[in-house]
Amino acid sequence: MSSGAALRAAAGDFYHQSWRLFVLNAALSACVVPVVVAGLWMPVAWALLLFAGPLVAALMHCAVVVTSTGELRLGDALVGLQLHWRRGLLLGAVVAGAALLSANAIAYYAGSSALFLAVLGVYLALFFGAFQVILWPIAIAERERPVLTVAREAGRALLRRPVQALVLCAVLALVNLIGVAAALIPFLTVTIAYSFLAAARFALPPSTQEAFD
Repeated sequence: MSSGAALRAAAGDFYHQSWRLFVLNAALSACVVPVVVAGLWMPVAWALLLFAGPLVAALMHCAVVVTSTGELRLGDALVGLQLHWRRGLLLGAVVAGAALLSANAIAYYAGSSALFLAVLGVYLALFFGAFQVILWPIAIAERERPVLTVAREAGRALLRRPVQALVLCAVLALVNLIGVAAALIPFLTVTIAYSFLAAARFALPPSTQEAFD
């Protein structure tokens, strides 16, 4: 599915399951936002974000359920947490480490006037973000396969459609920035839910969606 089609399909998915997704993502934000805010005063608190990985995996499970069945129960979040907490913890740790490394590297090179390396770091961060958009839905939908196998599949998918993946990543980043700028948690939770649905629509082929259980 193209990035544009994924965005449109996600809008329809969210419309039909809006209140359930709103509740689930409000719960996610209630856990994550206080940690982020606390980290502004005590950066060491951001280490607690590692434990958000299982919650993110549970929410992605719900997104995959919606895209494959058109239905969602609040209990699906608990099922997703039980099934994917280990994988979510692992993937979340990788994302947190990569984000910290990227931010420090870009800031360092920008401060040392090595603008070429700073710009290169930004591009690499964008590609990593696009990779994550593809990786998480596949990792959740294909939980029986090893993580490295799933990562290689996500990498091949990114190389087949790099422009489409980057466009989707950029649009979702903009949507979430708008949510943050709104300074209201309900807006932020809506954008997260929508992003997960769009990622699942984009990354998963119809056959995988239909076979998900």
